[in-house]
Formats: sequence, structure tokens, C-alpha cells
Amino acid sequence: MSSNTAQRRVLLAAPRGYCAGVDRAVIAVEKALEQYGAPIYVRKQIVHNKYVVQTLEKKGAIFVDETEEVPEGSIVVFSAHGVAPSVHDEARAGKLATVDATCPLVTKVHKEAVRFADEGFDILLVGHEGHEEVVGTMGEAPDRIHLVDGAEDVANVRVRDDSKVVWLSQTTLSVDETMATVGELKKRFPLLVSPPSDDICYATQNRQVAVKQMAPETDLLIVVGSKNSSNSVRLVEVGLEYGAKAAHLVDFAEEIREEWLEGVGTVGLTSGASVPEILVEGVLEWLAARGYDEVSTVKTAEEHLTFSLPKELRRDLRAEAAGKL
Repeated sequence: MSSNTAQRRVLLAAPRGYCAGVDRAVIAVEKALEQYGAPIYVRKQIVHNKYVVQTLEKKGAIFVDETEEVPEGSIVVFSAHGVAPSVHDEARAGKLATVDATCPLVTKVHKEAVRFADEGFDILLVGHEGHEEVVGTMGEAPDRIHLVDGAEDVANVRVRDDSKVVWLSQTTLSVDETMATVGELKKRFPLLVSPPSDDICYATQNRQVAVKQMAPETDLLIVVGSKNSSNSVRLVEVGLEYGAKAAHLVDFAEEIREEWLEGVGTVGLTSGASVPEILVEGVLEWLAARGYDEVSTVKTAEEHLTFSLPKELRRDLRAEAAGKL
């Protein structure tokens, strides 16, 4: 229990939680289950959140690591993080019906990679090795894309022509971290071309801005999100960098430790872009039960962006609606 009884309050970040791409991907699996019936196979986690995956599994979704695990003739949903062209080839070979739930902002990066590769550029992809989004993007032009995993990796980059180099980035990185890496790349490659628009996801940026504003007043920052969620992990790092005295990542309220509250007056609370609001509500209830029942919202942006469902689902839902007329 906190020893600071003078003022216990929660600063609640806004925006937080689901972004448009995550919302679209989760609804895509739910609609596919309604439309086609269980089981629906999903390649990789549809989004990086333990609760979301568990909830969809209960509804009949089966998550697999590789396309070859899906029985021939079945339906497979591709995750929000995107896949390489080779995965689409594997699905065709297995006679699988596909629903592509790739976030449109990730698809934009894929298209940029293809275009720059076709124009003869070497592409320096700022991102984290092994992340599903990075694997998918690199698969678009494997002979042209070089992964740059942080500023310390810049010295290892080798390109064909210093005058034809462009950078792209994983969408869920820290803005500050990405620009630090790009700054080092520009020192090595003065003619480095920037993408036509910022690749960092609008939701990732907005959530980081809210945390930056809260952090100086925050004794303890709680980020709701899974450990394999890149954008959630970044929120913890951003919070500490901008002044939070302590910061922790949790999937569920019950993972919070009582000793974290020792001496804590102000708790900052936010959630990653793949986290449903019910999990944040659970943390608010947990905190309120320990005297942190004064909640103030820190609002730094409005979000109204929505994405339509994957075209395969839209087609079949329209056909079903037409059949009922």
C-alpha cells in the first residue's frame, strides 16, 4: 500500500488502446467466424495481445505459426502485421481461402518498399529483427532491403550506391528512437531519401505523445499491453525517458504488484494499440480499491480514423446480404 496518503490520483492517457488497424483485424476474425463458421485459422497472433488471442480462441479461431499448419481448403486470416509475398504463395499452394487483415498503414510501407526497389534503391528498414511486421516488409524486396536495428547498427550497413538509398521504418517504433537512427544514417549517407510520408503509425505517435506529457508528473506508469507488443514496450521506454519515476508493462490488473505503490502519489495509466478497453477498466478498478479513485484524463489528440474490412469479407458479406433481399 502506498505510504503517500496526501493525494492519490490516476492520470489516464487519451488516446490509448485500440488503433484502427487493430480494430479492423479483430473484427475481421470475428466476422469470418460468423460468416464461415469455426474453425477459422489465423497465421500468427492476429494482434500482439494475450487477452485478444485467448478471447478469439474461445470463439473458434485457431492460431498457427506457419501457413503449412492450416489444413488444405481451409480459411486463413493473415495478421495485422502483414506477410511476405511468399506467404500468399504458400496459401495458394495449400488451396487456402485467405482473409488479409494486414493494417493498411503496413500495406503502405510494403508498397513503398516495392516501388523503391523497382527504382533501383537500396532500402534501409529501421526496425527490430524478428518482428513479424519487419519479416513481412523485408519479404517484399529481400535483395534490396537492409534491416537497421537501432543507431548502433548503422555502421554495419552496406549498399550498392550511396546516391540511391532510402529509409523506411517499422510502424510501431518510438518516434524518437527512429529519428535518432535516421540521423545516424544521414551522416553516413548524405543523399539518403526519406519516405513520402511518415511510416510511424499515427496511433503509435499519439500514444507516445500522451505518455510524454504525463511522465514528468508520474511516480508510477502502468502500461497495459503484452510483452511481444512492440508499441507497448516502447511506451514503457518513453515514459521512463520523459520523467516517470518507474514504469511497468502488464497484461492484466492482477499482475500489478502492491509494492509498486509504495510512496506513489500519481499513477499514469495507458495501453498499447492492441489492448481492449476492458483491460484498462480492470486496472482502474484495481487502483480504486487501493485509494487511487481520482482519475484525470490527459488528452493530447482526437482519433477518428477507421478502416473498412478486408475486401474478401466485404465481398462475401455483400453477397450474403444480396441473397436475403
